[in-house]
Amino acid sequence: MPIEKLTYNPNYPSVKDLKKRAKARMPKFAFDYLEGGCNEELNLSRSETDYHDVLLQPSYLKKFNGIDMSTTLFGHRYDAPFGISPIGLQGLMWPNAPEILAKAAFKHNVPYILSTVSTSSIERIAEVSEGQAWFQLYHPTENTLRDDILRRLEAVQCPVLVVLVDVPSFGLRYREIKSGLSMPPKMNISNIFQAAIRPTWGIETLRHGIPSFATLKPYMEKGLDMTQLGKFMNKTFTGRVDTDKIKAIRDKWKGPMVLKGITTEEDIKASIAVGADGIIVSNHGGRQIDAGESTIVSLRKLMATPTYQEKLTMMIDGGMRSGPDIGRALATGADFTFMGRPFMYGVGALGKKGGDHTISMFKAQLKQVMEQLSCEQIADFPETLIR
Repeated sequence: MPIEKLTYNPNYPSVKDLKKRAKARMPKFAFDYLEGGCNEELNLSRSETDYHDVLLQPSYLKKFNGIDMSTTLFGHRYDAPFGISPIGLQGLMWPNAPEILAKAAFKHNVPYILSTVSTSSIERIAEVSEGQAWFQLYHPTENTLRDDILRRLEAVQCPVLVVLVDVPSFGLRYREIKSGLSMPPKMNISNIFQAAIRPTWGIETLRHGIPSFATLKPYMEKGLDMTQLGKFMNKTFTGRVDTDKIKAIRDKWKGPMVLKGITTEEDIKASIAVGADGIIVSNHGGRQIDAGESTIVSLRKLMATPTYQEKLTMMIDGGMRSGPDIGRALATGADFTFMGRPFMYGVGALGKKGGDHTISMFKAQLKQVMEQLSCEQIADFPETLIR
């Protein structure tokens, strides 16, 4: 399909520009929560820089009929090969961020994934996205809670369920420990001061209310203080996701099911065995294991076995910061890509216009890359990979 004229704020033509602006508008504790990884943040850094080693071959003299960046996932034709990753506590980082991003994703016909621990509810995001938003499940300790969340997803006709598998324990994130945003979270004097010197963030927070785990609200006792909230979260989501738990979800969930956090051949074989429809190769944004490898390196290893792509939709999350990075991931073999931080930078920088701006920016960047490479469609990208 033809690409419409792409427009976005020319003052912020890159993720780097959005990040700089977002840092100036968000309280330090909120920006650190968004920006941080675990331990020394080495894997966080690798997740971005390893993309630079993936090179693509331009082609200029062949006949070229223009581009079509649309692609089909699970029966739905999306307008671009990228979507918005799930992020917890989005409304803390920028007020009303989940709704801003879900609305922008719907407008541009790309997927938005709501996290279990985000700050808008399943029902509200289904409403603003007209039922198009995906959902990422943090597997609860209690099966009754799992089943009720699945019931709610079915009631709003959620199109795709994403099951998170890479949180057998919570990563040690030093920035969060220092700022008080680890569990149990707390607002200390430093955080209150940081909020006070970011008046736009404060005014918007007053408008939209103090952020909370909206999807989980029906399962919480009223009036929990921060310590009690921390205990609730640790009790509710402590436990490893294994194949038995995935099989139980597969038996109940009739729609497409995706496993997020897969990085090894062992786990991808298990994903196929339990009936997953797709995987998202992900290292949780470098927030879980610092000694791990970047997702683009993991993807390259998995793509060495072509039968995996025949059995699963292969997607990737993390580290992409530009249209060329999206192209690198697609050339490496990904069927689709997801990004988290860049969209939160966009909302932090530009508020309610941030989602629309960031999607338009990535479309423009990817369009230029496809024209340089003479890729008429997304399926052409693997032919451009310099091995």
